[in-house]
Amino acid sequence: MPAPDLILRRCTLPDGRSGIDIAIAGGRIAALGPALPASAAEEIDAAGLLVTPPFVDPHFHMDSTLSYGLPRVNQSGTLLEGIALWGELKPLLAQDAIVERAMAYCDWAVAKGLLAIRSHVDVCDPRLLAVEALLHVKERVKPYLDLQLVAFPQDGVLRAPGAFENLKRALDMGVDVVGGIPHFERTAEHGAASVRLLCELAAERGLRVDMHCDESDDPLSRHIETLAAETQRLGLHGRVAGSHLTSMHSMDNYYVSKLLPLMRESGVAAIANPLINITLQGRHDTYPKRRGMTRVPELLAAGVPVAFGHDCVMDPWYGMGSGDMLEVAHMGLHVAQMTSQAAMRQCFDAVTTTPAAILGLEGYGLGVGCRADLVLLQARDPVEAIRVRAPRLLVLRGGRAISRMAPQVARLELPGRPAGVDWLRPAAGTAG
Repeated sequence: MPAPDLILRRCTLPDGRSGIDIAIAGGRIAALGPALPASAAEEIDAAGLLVTPPFVDPHFHMDSTLSYGLPRVNQSGTLLEGIALWGELKPLLAQDAIVERAMAYCDWAVAKGLLAIRSHVDVCDPRLLAVEALLHVKERVKPYLDLQLVAFPQDGVLRAPGAFENLKRALDMGVDVVGGIPHFERTAEHGAASVRLLCELAAERGLRVDMHCDESDDPLSRHIETLAAETQRLGLHGRVAGSHLTSMHSMDNYYVSKLLPLMRESGVAAIANPLINITLQGRHDTYPKRRGMTRVPELLAAGVPVAFGHDCVMDPWYGMGSGDMLEVAHMGLHVAQMTSQAAMRQCFDAVTTTPAAILGLEGYGLGVGCRADLVLLQARDPVEAIRVRAPRLLVLRGGRAISRMAPQVARLELPGRPAGVDWLRPAAGTAG
């Protein structure tokens, strides 16, 4: 083992191992195990707290982030008004403003231990201002954040004039992934045709696919079926994701019993967006009111990879958010009623290892040789991290600290009570 540059001592890992030291050399994990005999110029005592690979957001819209209130606020709270608002804003967009907002959001992300983001970027504006802006941002943040871009025809690749040519131009410029929105095409037939067209383009260019698919309360919006079938036909296994899939929440069980095996066999991953799905869906219901999020536990049980995305932060669709993927996991846990210990840990995986695999991130993980991209959390395990939305005490990129935060502790002034509260469970062996 080369001489370490940094050693993290007494770490707890997401798989439950504790008392683990992590030695870092040359930006990679050089050794990992209990009480490593090596020494380094810098050593940090994790004191039994959780060390994890960074958070990964597999579904975001960075071209619109932090634009809340421009040109006005979404009063109905619906998806369609958000799309209409974005249509009003597009002609007013300035490239410098997109870059400034995106860079500010990347700062937020780093502070939250979020070091990889897949962002959809609208290609329906023939100027491709947003594409140029985010390609610029991608290069600027490359030293500390992986930004993967999806060519996204927000207004429909067949519905919007010139959208397909714009999409191909965006790919030629360096955008990474083929996107789509089949449920927003004029007819179901056009939606299915758009899926075929876009998957064929991805196969021709050797690219990944990530489509907004069936983001609707309509149980008959079934483009995920076409996406899975085209994935099989074109041999795109493991390179395709269907995002949102909210119509699955309203589908009948018999149809879903046929759909889930098709998705598993095709290797299509599912990306739910708990904060936004629970906010935008069910808007036309009175009571009972549908939650809207896709069938996460059923997809997982069927062997379909499921990741959680943030989707929006302070934009025409959503006026909240701070780049905290633990908040996303927290909402997903509640909406999907994933409250067993194993299920809660799956929610943590849904914002770390699962989206990392969907994005195809090189060197991600906690093995020897992996990139030393690590986050020290003020929590002792993944479930506790979700429960308290744990502060990110230390964020490393390639073994170098890029963000630090003081522990969160409240100082009490109560007679006969402890001097402080940190919201963590008492450590094993501590008196109750």
